[in-house]
This record gives sequence, structure tokens and C-alpha cells, in this order.
Amino acid sequence: MMDLLTSPEAWMALLTLTALEIVLGIDNVIFLSVIVSRIPPQQAERARKIGLALALVFRIALLSILVWLIGLTEPVMTVRGFALSWRDIILLGGGLFLIAKATHEIHVEVEAREVETEAAAAPSAFLWVIAQIIVIDLVFSIDSIITAIGMVERIEIMVAAVVIAVGVMYVSSGPVSAFVKEHPTTKMLALAFLVLIGVALVADGLHFHIPRGFIYVAICFSAAVEFFNILAGRNRRKRVGDGIG
Repeated sequence: MMDLLTSPEAWMALLTLTALEIVLGIDNVIFLSVIVSRIPPQQAERARKIGLALALVFRIALLSILVWLIGLTEPVMTVRGFALSWRDIILLGGGLFLIAKATHEIHVEVEAREVETEAAAAPSAFLWVIAQIIVIDLVFSIDSIITAIGMVERIEIMVAAVVIAVGVMYVSSGPVSAFVKEHPTTKMLALAFLVLIGVALVADGLHFHIPRGFIYVAICFSAAVEFFNILAGRNRRKRVGDGIG
């Protein structure tokens, strides 16, 4: 353990892997922000904390069973000559789930059905949100840990990077959730991001890798445009208010 603390290579590996895990965690934070916005504030806060705690637990649990996890990339079935591993199947399922969930949420937002808004306050809605968080946490955890295994050999560095990344997710998820709730148009944008992320997961499951850099650049560009739209709207309201006064 002491050799890691005094090794520049180990510190560089930790910084690199932590940065990568934080970037991969953006997907998790976006999903959490959208999914908890449909339940009451107190339940939303609990669901957010439970979701991030589960994200940490799943990642550390997966790290503790590396041998089994590495085996996930071995083919377990072949469909018309196309080999699929457990990792591929999980990514396919998770990607399709994200696409379906985001599409459903977009439909609800556009239709603005009061029945579903009232139903969100029911206790069963909280359990349903937690169930969805568990499913998507598992998908993102597997993808995240397989990435860690490919980059670093020492499990101590992997665990440290995961803990730091989830800590950053915990700190950032609150402000992100509040921002999405305060600005409804950003929720639609976040849902579009989820569709994009879902497509990327499905593509990965089908062995067609879409470089994440393209996706994150698109997300950052769209978020910047939305930020300036919000800023412009705020300035317009301020000018109107000054004119009335």
C-alpha cells in the first residue's frame, strides 16, 4: 500500500481514472435528476441519496468480483453468427430501457396529463422510482467498472477512484436536480440526452462503439445553448419588470 502512496504513476492513474469515472457518472446524474423530478421533494431527496448510495455499493461490489466481471465479456450466446456476452446483453437491455423511459417521459411532458402528475405522489411511485434507479445503476456500474479494469491493474486505485467519483456525483446531483426542476425546458433537454445515451449503450451492446467524446460534446453544446436561452429569458423578464415599475 505504501508503494502506491509514493508512486507518481499510481497518482497519475488515480487522477486519470477518477476523471473518467466522473465523466461516466454524468449519465447517472442526468438520469437521477430526471427520474426524481416526478415525485414530491422530500421523497425526491431520499430517492437521490438512495440512488447514489446504490451506485457506490454496486461499483465496489463489482470490483470485489473482478474475475466474474471479466468473464462478462466472453460470448455466452450466438444469434445468427453474432456473438453476445452478458455485458452486451446488459448494455442492450439498459439502453433500450433508457430509450423507452425517456420517450415515455417526453410523451408525458408534452401531453401534460394531470392524472399522471397526481399519481406521482402515491407511495408506490417512490418504490417504482427506486426500482428504476437500481436497474440503471447496475447498467452504468458495469460499464464504469469494466472501463476501470481496462485502465488500471491495482484494485486499491479503482476503489479510490470510484469513491471519489461517486462523492462528486453526490455533491453535483442536488444542484442539477434543483436546476432541472426550476427550469422545465431543461428537463426536455435532459430527456433528449437520455435517448442519446440509450442509443450509445445499445450500439455498445451490438459491438458498434460510439466515442463518448462525441456524445459529451453534443451534451455540452446543447447545455450551453439552453443556458444562454435561460439567461436571455431572465433578462427579458427583468427588463419588462423594470418597465412596469
